[in-house]
Amino acid sequence: MKTDIHPEYQPIVFRDLASGATFLTRSTATSDKTIELDGETYPVIDVEISSESHPFYTGKQRILDSAGRVEKFNQRFKGFGSSK
Repeated sequence: MKTDIHPEYQPIVFRDLASGATFLTRSTATSDKTIELDGETYPVIDVEISSESHPFYTGKQRILDSAGRVEKFNQRFKGFGSSK
């Protein structure tokens, strides 16, 4: 690899704002904000949603009323394409 062209790959914390969970990982992302975690200071990036708060992963998905949507569509276009 060429030297001095790649971004610095460093430990960073991602904090979920919805659940308060923190994830320590490595990334090239940077931040001016810091957090102390396990006695070490790391840069922190706040995210609105993660696997800790996403409805798909938590099992709290909303069920959409698809039957009502189909009926509404059929009602709206029931005469479309028919000969008058």
